[in-house]
Amino acid sequence: MTPFQKKLVLGLFVMALLSPLGIFLPLWFKAGDAWGEWSADTLKELLGYVPEGLEKYAELWKAPLPDYSFNGESSPLALQSFAYIVSGVLGILFVGMAVFLIARFLSRHGK
Repeated sequence: MTPFQKKLVLGLFVMALLSPLGIFLPLWFKAGDAWGEWSADTLKELLGYVPEGLEKYAELWKAPLPDYSFNGESSPLALQSFAYIVSGVLGILFVGMAVFLIARFLSRHGK
């Protein structure tokens, strides 16, 4: 592993560990949901309408860890923080694997 790759992996790991800030900051500032994690109902309250595309595809995807909880219900903040970190690590791994596979495919085909 090159020094750049080591720094990249370390940076991604630190970002995953910091990801629970997305839970704590809205609580500390009484801001409601984390930024960008709004449901269609919340958007309707905030904007007065739900964008057409969101309304059309809102039920298409179900999160593997809904509300960052392993059991699907509200959990203690410490467990929720752990689930948030797990979500971040899984996201990094999935995106990293996709980038690796695309790069490998392109390099084999001379692109």
